[in-house]
Amino acid sequence: MALKSTIFRAGLAVADIDRGYYRDHALTLARHPSETDERMMIRLLAFALNADDRLEFGRGLSAEGEPDLWRRDRTGAVEQWIDVGLPDERDVRKACGRSREVLVYAYGGRAAALWWAKAGPALARQDSLTVREVPAEASRALAGLAARTLTLQCTVQDGHVFVADGERSVAVELRTLKESQRQRRLP
Repeated sequence: MALKSTIFRAGLAVADIDRGYYRDHALTLARHPSETDERMMIRLLAFALNADDRLEFGRGLSAEGEPDLWRRDRTGAVEQWIDVGLPDERDVRKACGRSREVLVYAYGGRAAALWWAKAGPALARQDSLTVREVPAEASRALAGLAARTLTLQCTVQDGHVFVADGERSVAVELRTLKESQRQRRLP
């Protein structure tokens, strides 16, 4: 018998001063049985950093060839493809061919560094790709905020990111491994 996804509900208030984006989002996240709290919270962070009315969660781990998040235009064409973790280099290149903008939020400490050392040279030629690393201590601290019902505030100012749940606050200093040549934007 297959295990079912666990449903999480998140109220997310985004104050992205850098983009001039201020909005509250009521989100439902389905956490695959093999997904960790850390990965789920990085998906939520990726949503907050790229929040838009058309940004939506993909089926993630349960669907091959689909991103963790994506934004499509009104015709269904993919404008923004977002993956978290350490995706296969071939999958990232495919995504670059399917979308105007591709973002990868890598995490995992030493594993992320090893992944980038291996995949980085091949991905350097992808003009539409941006790769950012979430430091291990920040991703672990975000995992500590995970709960079945979340109320979070995410503030972005001058490239600095703060995520808070009312009691605790996590500063996330993203490290840019590769910046898109098509559109330079933070975070």
